[in-house]
Amino acid sequence: MNAPTPLREALSQSPAEILPLLPAMGRVMLSARFNGAIHERMGAVDSVTIDADKARLTGECHDSVIDLAVVKRIVVDRSGKMRDKVLPKLECQDAAGETLFSLIGLEGLELFDAALAPLAAGAPLEPVVREAPSGGAQEVAPEDLGAATFAAILANALPIAIDFERPGLFQHWVGLLPEPKPSMGFVNVMQGDFHLHLQAGAVAGWARHQTEAELVLRALDAEGRETGLSLRGPAAAFAGVSSVREPAAHG
Repeated sequence: MNAPTPLREALSQSPAEILPLLPAMGRVMLSARFNGAIHERMGAVDSVTIDADKARLTGECHDSVIDLAVVKRIVVDRSGKMRDKVLPKLECQDAAGETLFSLIGLEGLELFDAALAPLAAGAPLEPVVREAPSGGAQEVAPEDLGAATFAAILANALPIAIDFERPGLFQHWVGLLPEPKPSMGFVNVMQGDFHLHLQAGAVAGWARHQTEAELVLRALDAEGRETGLSLRGPAAAFAGVSSVREPAAHG
């Protein structure tokens, strides 16, 4: 009798061997969280190209570069669910075992496991106890710089790029901005193949870099450090965008 498939297992193969299996999984979400932003691309991965210490994921709905010098291990987790559907994922981890971002199999467990079938079974891991989401999320204030920035971009009706960089990953999206939806303490920019969830207060300012071709806005936190989120496009796309958070109104 075959042993049951573990809910979590650490794969022994290198990320360079595992990531090329992604196109066989159908629709995949690459979800990354860093410094108050969650940047997600969803859809089929058409190809994975390994070049030295970089893995490039491409497709109509994917454009990302994974740094294999940072991502050292991939853990399979089959415990995630949305309603009654299992949403398994590949956790991309660094040398210390921190999960940097995840690749979630949106087609469910059967196609996910079929794609991984060429690999030998990994080492079983204990399930992770996940904290339930806390209630009472803050509202997004009208003067929030992230909310005000995306409202101005929406009004300007020009395509922009929203890029995201964190250790081990660069991910890119470009297009006309869908209408932002403030909810549950986040400014949410969502369409079929792309979600950005930006936490209220995460952006205290924008560092501006003008080139001949475009304007680049790099998000800054309250200490003036770059957060990894950046916006790019023609200068006219950012007309009316303030570089700093406006003070809250009183009275």
